[in-house]
Amino acid sequence: METKMSTKYDPKQVEAGRYDTWLKEGIFKPSGDQKAKPYSIVIPPPNVTGKLHLGHAWDTTLQDMLIRQKRMQGYDVLWLPGMDHAGIATQAKVEAKLRKQGISRYDLGRDKFIEQVWEWKDEFAQTIKDQWAKLGLSLDYSRERFTLDEGLSKAVRKVFVDLYNKGLIYRGEYIINWDPELKTALSDIEVIHKDDAGALYHVRYPLADGSGDIEIATTRPETIPGDTAIAVYPGDERYKDMVGKEAILPLFDRKLKIIEDHYVDKDFGTGAVKITPAHDPNDFLVGNRHDLERINIMNDDATMNDNAGKYVGMDRFAARKAIVADLKAAGYLLSIEPITHSVGHSERSDAQVEPRLSTQWFVKMKPLADAALANQKTSDRVDFVPPRFENTFTQWMENIHDWVISRQLWWGHRIPAWYQKQTGEIYVGMTAPKDAENWEQDPDVLDTWFSSALWPFSTMGWPDTNAPDFKRYYPTNTLVTGYDIIPFWVARMIFQGLEFTGERPFKDVLIHGLIRDEQGRKMSKSLGNGIDPMDVIDKYGADALRWFLSNGSTPGQDTRFSYDKMDAAWNFINKIWNASRFVLMNLADTPAPVQKPDVADFDLADKWIFARLNKTIKDVTRLFDSFEFGEAGRILYNFIWNDFCDWYIEMSKEVLSSASETAKTHKRYNLAYVLDQILRLMHPIMPFVTEEIWQDMPHAGESISLAAYPTVTADYDNDAAVDQMSVLINVIRSVRNIRSEVNAPLSAPIDILIKTANDHITEILKSNQEYIERFAHPKTLTIGTDVAAPKLAKTDIMTGAEIFVPLAELINIDDEIKRLQGEADKWQAEIDRVDKKLGNTNFVNKAPEKIVQAEKDKKTDYQTKLVTVQKRIKELANQ
Repeated sequence: METKMSTKYDPKQVEAGRYDTWLKEGIFKPSGDQKAKPYSIVIPPPNVTGKLHLGHAWDTTLQDMLIRQKRMQGYDVLWLPGMDHAGIATQAKVEAKLRKQGISRYDLGRDKFIEQVWEWKDEFAQTIKDQWAKLGLSLDYSRERFTLDEGLSKAVRKVFVDLYNKGLIYRGEYIINWDPELKTALSDIEVIHKDDAGALYHVRYPLADGSGDIEIATTRPETIPGDTAIAVYPGDERYKDMVGKEAILPLFDRKLKIIEDHYVDKDFGTGAVKITPAHDPNDFLVGNRHDLERINIMNDDATMNDNAGKYVGMDRFAARKAIVADLKAAGYLLSIEPITHSVGHSERSDAQVEPRLSTQWFVKMKPLADAALANQKTSDRVDFVPPRFENTFTQWMENIHDWVISRQLWWGHRIPAWYQKQTGEIYVGMTAPKDAENWEQDPDVLDTWFSSALWPFSTMGWPDTNAPDFKRYYPTNTLVTGYDIIPFWVARMIFQGLEFTGERPFKDVLIHGLIRDEQGRKMSKSLGNGIDPMDVIDKYGADALRWFLSNGSTPGQDTRFSYDKMDAAWNFINKIWNASRFVLMNLADTPAPVQKPDVADFDLADKWIFARLNKTIKDVTRLFDSFEFGEAGRILYNFIWNDFCDWYIEMSKEVLSSASETAKTHKRYNLAYVLDQILRLMHPIMPFVTEEIWQDMPHAGESISLAAYPTVTADYDNDAAVDQMSVLINVIRSVRNIRSEVNAPLSAPIDILIKTANDHITEILKSNQEYIERFAHPKTLTIGTDVAAPKLAKTDIMTGAEIFVPLAELINIDDEIKRLQGEADKWQAEIDRVDKKLGNTNFVNKAPEKIVQAEKDKKTDYQTKLVTVQKRIKELANQ
């Protein structure tokens, strides 16, 4: 039979145009079969800030594998695509672009600036979609969403208004994390803590009554202008006579009250601390307890304001140097102690975060967090895979702070709150007040994660609870994401989903790790070790990359990228390609397998491969269901490379070259069927190459994406055939190993004698003698229980048989005895190991009976082999 398949796998040729064909055929859309069970995934929306990286490729490949398998299994599948507006990240990118042009967002104004960001979004959204296509992701683009589209914006406003009306959103003055470069508030998890070199400055504050000084230690002398008190631990003997007195603020001559508060760590520094309520979150709480004044000393760009006196206009770090110098000159600075301490930095701009008093919008988190934690104790819980990552979720929710949700940005969801121009009255609603001219809308936007938290249900048409997709596909089935955004995103989707839909947003959360370089380092721009997945695809093809990503997938674990692994992936696909080409070229006029082959027509090789196919289907299906993709890949690899290619195809050649047309027809039919099943099993992982080969099969028609996923056929289970073939394969391997050891090529015929342990094994080997002759190339072949060992021969001992290859002209008796002695030592070591295990009363008494019996059976087998080897050593020694 002719085949259009090239002699070598070429990914560029295979993948060219295939994705467009899938789109035209509409195979990525849900089936619409209301009788089918729905299965849905919403893609974690990438930020419209640039290209996808290898982590995105990993994340989406795993999702596509699940979706493609479920589609083939007959589910009504929806994989919903979309992207995130990524407020801070995207605005920062566009502002950097404008800076290169010498302009700022303020030069453009809000509306014109937003137009610029939309242009950026359109450009990079298309780039991302092109990359999705290159990866072969089976997304339903007819349902594509964007976190700033009208439907999602409506959902965001609805959630804000409802939470506000429930008292769960409030506006207040609080210490927040402030990014002075981007000039916006940050939530706690947008702050990255780094160890920075700093100093502990010891400063004396004179007592107002002239009776002495009180010494404090601070890492931030630039905040001294904002001090409003000094605090000591209650009952601290060192300061009991000072409590209630006043101290003088150095350089500013302002009086500060000395107070007691349990916040103070009396064992750190001097045990006395300055309290700056407007510039430290802990000091803010102390100030609230003691009704202290809040003095904000900084502008939003972290320069000093009028409250800083002579230091007004200085950058905070310049002010630090100036204040330290002035303290020293005035005799207030006692010492400077170098330290290394953890300092917060903005995740986006890397600027050092400034704790700053600010009026912001907050979500009251405790009621929402408590509800999410309580739900985890019900049958509607969210299952984390691996389960240990539930601890990350739980710890975050148990220790949660109120969430600052307002951002001082222009790109994002504008906060649906208006202020009455004359009275300052606040109005919160879905739309502007009727007399809009008398109201001014809050200029801030919402934290990006506020809208992303609604993603599983807002994308389905909520708040319209009768929306078809919401009713059909929510809650979703599986979320695939990295462990680094469990607090950012996963936790927030869970509590918002429960609050607004009454249901968990997804059943399972599959957590994967990070892709590192070959040395185990995190990929980063600074190290220059990043890998562009599109470059990898250009060289190896999407299927090879997907194979690597699926096989590197142990839930929750990091994986290392290497080009050696990519070479191995390409080689595996090429092996499948060549095996498929062989099968297709040998089909002749054999019809496509429209029904399952009949076991009545099977020889031993057929019985074995179909039994192995059954086990592979069963194991791979089970492992996919438990998200163990790496283990599933190992099983598929072994079945395809070893069982199908190296053994079954090679054994089939014996039949295909025979004179029996009936036997040849059956063998072609069986080859085609096993290949058909392999292609179906591999399609979720390697969609392009499996589709290409499928379209060259005699039964080609609709896409393999719509073909039924393999299921186990009970008639094909055959443990006896597996055991028999195991004996046959071990014999052939044994002879090949002997040939290799003595450097006897396969082309050189050799005498082979096989002494069997019983008549059953004799029958297995004799009835399949043609395979031994084909693979071992004997000059003579003797099989039986009464075979006598030649005086001079290479020997191998296997379970159930001894293999002798007389090689008088090649073998050295002393070397063979030495080798066999090594074998004897090995079997003795195994016996000793089992004896030690069986001698352990805890093991014998506590282990399951079948486990203990398995160890006893091993000992019997090892003893038989040891006796056989020792006997052979004795025979050779007497030559």
